[in-house]
Amino acid sequence: MTVARSLLLFALAALAEIGGAWLVWQGWREQRGILWIAAGVIALGAYGFVATFQPDPNFGRILAAYGGVFVAGSLAWGMLVDKFHPDRWDFLGATICLVGVAIIMYAPRH
Repeated sequence: MTVARSLLLFALAALAEIGGAWLVWQGWREQRGILWIAAGVIALGAYGFVATFQPDPNFGRILAAYGGVFVAGSLAWGMLVDKFHPDRWDFLGATICLVGVAIIMYAPRH
């Protein structure tokens, strides 16, 4: 159950961080206004709190592993929201990142 909880938290963190960054992007670059930017800042703040619920006590490990989730999640967000079409190298890179996440977070420790 701990791995399932951890994966759910990574997914929530990705949604908050990538979604928050996207909202700021939309507010600023696409000129949708300050409310979009404010919503993005709030979502980015929520990301910071979500990460604290990971069961592993090591900040560095959590953020290092989350980096891989962020890479894959950003490509997925781009596909779903912005109709981005990743190529095979994007998919390979994301897969390598997710393998890294699995090793960093879930490898047996002494």
